[in-house]
Amino acid sequence: MKNIRKITCIGAGYVGGPTMSVIAQKNLNVEVTVVDLNETRIAAWNDDDLSKLPVYEPGLDEVVKEARGRNLFFSTDVDKAIDEADMIFISVNTPTKTYGKGKGQAADLKYIELCARQIAAVAKSDKIVVEKSTLPVRTAEALKSILDNTGNGVNFHILSNPEFLAEGTAVTDLHNPDRVLIGGEDADAIEALVSVYEAWVPRERILTTNLWSSELSKLVANAFLAQRVSSINAISELCEVTGANVDEVSRAIGQDSRIGSKFLKASVGFGGSCFQKDILNLVYIARTYNLHAVADYWEQVILLNDHQKTRFAENIIKTMYNTVNGKSIAFLGWAFKKDTNDTRESAAIYVADHLLAEEANVIVYDPKVPAEQIYKDLDYLGTRSPEDNRRLVKVVNDPYEALSGAHAAAVLTEWDEFKGYDWAKIKEDMKRPSFVFDGRKLLDRKQLLELGFAYYAIGE
Repeated sequence: MKNIRKITCIGAGYVGGPTMSVIAQKNLNVEVTVVDLNETRIAAWNDDDLSKLPVYEPGLDEVVKEARGRNLFFSTDVDKAIDEADMIFISVNTPTKTYGKGKGQAADLKYIELCARQIAAVAKSDKIVVEKSTLPVRTAEALKSILDNTGNGVNFHILSNPEFLAEGTAVTDLHNPDRVLIGGEDADAIEALVSVYEAWVPRERILTTNLWSSELSKLVANAFLAQRVSSINAISELCEVTGANVDEVSRAIGQDSRIGSKFLKASVGFGGSCFQKDILNLVYIARTYNLHAVADYWEQVILLNDHQKTRFAENIIKTMYNTVNGKSIAFLGWAFKKDTNDTRESAAIYVADHLLAEEANVIVYDPKVPAEQIYKDLDYLGTRSPEDNRRLVKVVNDPYEALSGAHAAAVLTEWDEFKGYDWAKIKEDMKRPSFVFDGRKLLDRKQLLELGFAYYAIGE
């Protein structure tokens, strides 16, 4: 079995940075280098002020502090890191295609291919190449074809090692994973990666499969989790018209050991970098094999999620006398979930877009998301000019400032701090009637009603 001394990870984002930090923390005899062409991102990973790390995850700063400079390094010198590595993780972005065949569904693999070509051009010794990015089934085939046709006599072994991290708990997930999945064809290469994880993960939790099962398992895991969210959100709408309470229904069905209680929390909808992208990818793969009934089934999970966000925004408009033009609506939260600064596919973006189309004034407070990211998210949609986004949207650093003078508050992220606010003071400073639209079922309904708020929550 190949002894792994040096690991390189291409991509210093939400997956590569935390994963490699923990691998370095747990493998003192392995030198881990994370490389990225984005100089600003690498500078942030190297910043002495650990609060400036480009990824916010509870506990990540302590891991980086322990390992950085000892056996964990962040660099922009990609070629040097490739040349020296025994094992190379590819952890670059695989966004949904915005052009050509598969537009809007298929994964865009251009960054993966660029990585493969760079590895092929630079490598002078045998390498184990590990797919860490979420990829369509049989991507390894394309990788292997590119790497094996370089003509320079270097042997490459491809492994699939998908991540199953939940943002906000990524460090805990890495320290104590449910399972580590490794797919491959070469037994020695598989064992080399197993040995890296065995430094802290019990062997029985390390599953080994063929390449294709591993690649597909990642997409399927996210599809099943997203399906549960859409399922309970579908029931939340039914609850609202029948007088049932979705929390009570969730609790009742979650007690069934065959169903379980996780991912049965009704909300304004799921977001993040994975769920939507991976399901669309699954839909596209199914359609390419003419499995149209399979594709239609999984596509419905996305359609229901979109419906939930639209429904939430339309309920705000309808409740506020069918017009929000010129009215101030305070958004509590912009990140797609608590304990992360990631805003990709966040429900807040789409709810805001819907309200801005009605000329509402949106004031945003999020404890971790900076103003430039919020404007960038809205500009990316292309539904109005950047000037209009800045005219209609104000970002503040104080929640009480966001709520002062507002006609309504909308809870879009389940940050714990929102529960501890002085809602009596907030009520005094808001316009009357004072509306609260709780998209995360986070606040104390009884308390808010007693204070005189008009309170609306999903599924009630």
